[in-house]
This record gives sequence, C-alpha cells and structure tokens, in this order.
Amino acid sequence: MRRSLDRKKSFFGNVFRNKRGSLFKVWKRGGYNSMIQVYTGNGKGKTSAAIGQAVRAKGQGFKVGVFQFLKAGRQTGEIQVLEEMGILFRQYGSGRWFNNRLPEQEEIDLAHLGLTEVVKAISDGYQLIVLDEISHAINFGLIPIDKVISLITDLPKNTELILTGRGMPEQLVLKADLVTEMKEVKHPYKKGIGPRRGIEY
Repeated sequence: MRRSLDRKKSFFGNVFRNKRGSLFKVWKRGGYNSMIQVYTGNGKGKTSAAIGQAVRAKGQGFKVGVFQFLKAGRQTGEIQVLEEMGILFRQYGSGRWFNNRLPEQEEIDLAHLGLTEVVKAISDGYQLIVLDEISHAINFGLIPIDKVISLITDLPKNTELILTGRGMPEQLVLKADLVTEMKEVKHPYKKGIGPRRGIEY
C-alpha cells in the first residue's frame, strides 16, 4: 500500500513539478481534442462544480469564460472573485423564472446574444468555456437546440466546453465526453431553510 502511494506521489510530482512536463507538451502541440462536460440532475452543485473547474483552469494559465443564461444580478459571491482572477464573466437573463409563462422577446434576444458571444470566445481562443443553465435556455425555448449542437460539432481542438442545468437534453448528453448527474438526497430547504449567503449565493 505504501509503495502504491509513493508511486502516485512520484507520478503527480513529476507531472506538475515542471510546466514543460508531458501533459503540458501535449497541450502545446495541439494534440488535445475538444471535450464536452455536462453537469445535470436535480441536486445542488452544478454551477458550483463548473465554477470550480473554471478556477482550476485559470490557475493553470488557461483563457476562461463563464456565460450564464437566464440569470441576472451580481449578488452571487463568485462573480467578483472570477472577475478579479481575469475570468470573462457574462450574464444573459432577466432573472425571472418561467413558471407558467412564455419567454419575452427581450429574454430570447439576450439568450441569442449569449450564444453569439460564446462563439466569439471560442474563435478568440478561450480554452475553457462554461455555458451555465444552458439546458433551461433550450428547454424554455430561448435557444434552438440545433444551434448548440452546431456549436459542439464545430468545437476546435484545445477547447473544453462545460454545459450545466437540470433536464439536459439527451442529444447533448450523448455528445458529451463526461456527464455528471447531481442527485439530491437531502437539502436544508426541506426544513424551511432558505438560500444562505456565501453557501448558495
């Protein structure tokens, strides 16, 4: 057991000790294929996982962009930190939910603008891009799924795309390389505890 742990420690030490190591050489040679990650499910943590991945990528010197659909406002704790780190952060929503109503044209226009700016970020060489709540933008009729599929199909090498949101369309799940489904087992809101500053926002 000890030998196994030492071997793992030695491996990761050799990889990360020098940025000219094997993993970084693969990236610089352009041999890294594009990858699609999906975080979906009814449990808490989809956006949090995507933000954590964005921070990790930025720490390795990647060009990172986070694009949030449906959401609006700067009350969430991560926004200022992401911007201070130099991560591109944009929101394309009214902040209003779609309970028993159709989206307004302004909301549709915002979502389309968001997708257009995602395409620009890809062409500008962003290496990790988060499309937060993109499943809802599709499911509520703000963005045609065909446009997102086209985006994925044309993704260049060295690009990691993260899609988040409940009810991720099966077509996107099938095209993804990594899919994580968050499952709610317990949640404080069932005890009447609302969103907490610094935890949920």
